Amino acid sequence: MDTTVAIDCMGGDHGPHVTVPAALKFLKSTSDVDIVLVGLRDAIEAELKARGAKAGPRLRVHHASEVVSMDESPALALRNKKDSSIRVAVDLVKSGEAHACVSAGNTGALMAISRFVLKMLPGIDRPAIISALPTVRGSTYVLDLGANVDCAPEHLLQFGIMGATLVTAVEHKDRPTVGLLNIGEEDIKGNEVVKKAAELLRASGLNFIGNIEGDGIYKGEADVVVCDGFVGNVMLKASEGIVQMVRSFIREEFMRSPLTKLASVIVMPVLYAFRKRLDPRRFNGATLLGLKGIVVKSHGSADAFGFERAIERATEEVKNEVLHRLMLRFGSNEAAEAASS
Repeated sequence: MDTTVAIDCMGGDHGPHVTVPAALKFLKSTSDVDIVLVGLRDAIEAELKARGAKAGPRLRVHHASEVVSMDESPALALRNKKDSSIRVAVDLVKSGEAHACVSAGNTGALMAISRFVLKMLPGIDRPAIISALPTVRGSTYVLDLGANVDCAPEHLLQFGIMGATLVTAVEHKDRPTVGLLNIGEEDIKGNEVVKKAAELLRASGLNFIGNIEGDGIYKGEADVVVCDGFVGNVMLKASEGIVQMVRSFIREEFMRSPLTKLASVIVMPVLYAFRKRLDPRRFNGATLLGLKGIVVKSHGSADAFGFERAIERATEEVKNEVLHRLMLRFGSNEAAEAASS
């Protein structure tokens, strides 16, 4: 059976100018995925026409009359815009017409709408945002990246289980390593929430390697790194800023004189490879994990290449049955608790 992905075409900084061409390019690269373009029909069809494309068996347009702006209140978007492109795309997942939803829109609104419409999986208290980050060993999955500012130890345990389950599915690692982000590797370091979370993770049966510091993420010390959303989001934004700064410094140094410009031509293959390894577009697509449906959030400023990667992320999770694996994992936990009580 083909996978169907609903795309919120109106979200992000660029709307249909990015989402539609990304969808068209993705369709050309795969034969077993169908796409539903959700949003203002006239805007979507105009973009399709401009690119010499039209709806067909694998590509259809689903009209949504409202758009949630990037700075709109999530509560108001949930309450007042029931025909927004975000809401309609998520509704398609709820009804089973789509297996996953991808949006570059308002993160808060996407989270609120997804949680309201899809609900949480049994045994999971809160959804978490998870994404892969580049490391010297490949990639590391980090959660939570901003959905939960305050977390109890039990929530961090659930994040660890969800993250390990996802990595097992999409990266095909039987026992991925799980680390807890902390201010030091020693057990005595950190606040009481983190200390208690470490105890729970250690007793969980996960392949828990203990605390890791911030630099351990990019050293690839763990396959999954767990933290609360406040710490995770600050870490993510700081990392993005560092990458931009390094790129800017390299560009400035090579443009400093005719000699350095010549040197840049000589080392261009190395510079290209370096830029490619650190290209955040390659890792675009953060999953709202823990919901009864697959929802992937693209960066709002993503271009067509980056948004296509988010679509690919969603289809990977559908094909590797991430949702089913989470249900089995947390269902078995509930059964064990019931048997022991």
